Amino acid sequence: MRPRASLVAAVSGLALAVAGVLPAGAVSDRARMPELSFAGESTLAAGMTFEGTVVGGLSSITYDEARDVYYAISDARPEIGQGAHRFYTLDIDVSDGSLDPGDVTVLDVTTFLQSDGTPFPGGSLDPEGLTLTAQDTLVMTSEGFATTGVPPRVLEFTLDGRLVAEVDLPAYVDPAPGVGVQQNLGIESAAVTRNGRFLFTGFENALAQDGPAATTANGSLARIQRIDARTGDVEREYVYETDPVAEAPVPAGSFTVNGLVELLPLNSQFMITMERSFSVGAGNTVRLYRAALPGATDVLGTADLDDVSKLRTAGKTLVIDLDVLGLTLDNLEGMTLGPRLPNGDRALIIVSDNNFTPGQVSQFLLFSASKVGGR
Repeated sequence: MRPRASLVAAVSGLALAVAGVLPAGAVSDRARMPELSFAGESTLAAGMTFEGTVVGGLSSITYDEARDVYYAISDARPEIGQGAHRFYTLDIDVSDGSLDPGDVTVLDVTTFLQSDGTPFPGGSLDPEGLTLTAQDTLVMTSEGFATTGVPPRVLEFTLDGRLVAEVDLPAYVDPAPGVGVQQNLGIESAAVTRNGRFLFTGFENALAQDGPAATTANGSLARIQRIDARTGDVEREYVYETDPVAEAPVPAGSFTVNGLVELLPLNSQFMITMERSFSVGAGNTVRLYRAALPGATDVLGTADLDDVSKLRTAGKTLVIDLDVLGLTLDNLEGMTLGPRLPNGDRALIIVSDNNFTPGQVSQFLLFSASKVGGR
């Protein structure tokens, strides 16, 4: 039996640590579209080192309001020489309402440890999502490895990196021939509702039995799971249809991907989602949507979406296509709400996973976000 009592206690009442308080079940953002204004960019250099580690692979970020710091997970893989599974503590100075070169500073690095205090062995985790709870614990998602049969996981850690709990996921997400998560397209995101009742996780693309991965011709049916903080159970599961890959690769036939890489709940029914598309020779396209769950089919317990009659996917409305910024976008994968800015809006910070690629920076973008609640 996997321990989960700690996760239930930690996620309950998360609002203060994440984005303010709403009454249980409130959906006051039903008719409100978030409004975002770009407020600056900062980067960490490719190959930057800190305490013997290479700072990179920053695939998710979460804000600690009490300490005014951020935690950014690295998707480093020890089995290929990238060092232990870890997260970084960052200072991001947005006190003047903008993000400028030099405003991001690495303060600390923490290794994720198993419950016995030893590091996770290589090949056992592929960390992607990260969110902070009001009880000063971190929930991390690992997307698993379809090629080796390693299942996706949702894990809870203390701030010093020690494993304390794990959520039981439906068996049909575990990889096996023709079923479960597809390689590099598993659980990418972890985030909590402002009232603290629910933890959301999102898959990047469809499970193998649910349909194909995204291509230039089609989107993909990604599942979003809602975990009840009072019980620790996955209690709802919805389907979110991603866009097709944004641009054709050059040369034709080269690698492409588009998927749901991050989500940020506005409440228990609405969220901001981030889709990142990449094509060799064309680069990255990143779009933020306001996703709506009311009316979407609850598919929890249904192993194959072909068995769902009249499937209704989550609604989605474009908030912003980051191409309008005129920047060269990196592999943006992480997103969090930060502190209140001088103009009264919330800071929304997006970070990139540089894939530990030489010459590829870790990119941070700041937006001034209104109509996201949390006052």
